[in-house]
Amino acid sequence: MPADVRVFSLNLPSELRMLSVARAFVEAVGQACLLDRRIIHALVTASGEAVTNIIRHAHRHLPTAQLHLEFQVLAETLVLVFQDEGEPFDIAQVPHMDPGELRIGGRGVFLMRALMDEVTCEPGIAGRRGNRLRLVKRYGGAGQVRTCG
Repeated sequence: MPADVRVFSLNLPSELRMLSVARAFVEAVGQACLLDRRIIHALVTASGEAVTNIIRHAHRHLPTAQLHLEFQVLAETLVLVFQDEGEPFDIAQVPHMDPGELRIGGRGVFLMRALMDEVTCEPGIAGRRGNRLRLVKRYGGAGQVRTCG
């Protein structure tokens, strides 16, 4: 990792009531780093979708699973990394939706893709459970983050 990166991390039990904790964590880091409120809103919304999907889908049958969230603040890039304990998941297999399509649910990956500049998901080491979801948001850079943590 580059020397100019600031890293904030949080471990949570896989429970939907922890969604507000994850969202508050992302918002607090964004505010501490003096990020623009539109960027913070995008990060909070995308992270909420990620955590919800992990808890509902990846950890559906794993009541004791843990979720690790890491927020990396670089000179011109913000990175959210979510590590789960679920079965391997290929996000590339999730079809791109028509924004006008009316349906209940199923918009988490769509929102992450719409709000972030990069969305990738890599399965864990062969033979082990877990996925690493990485969300990247580019922003104006060094002049915008005056202090962080």
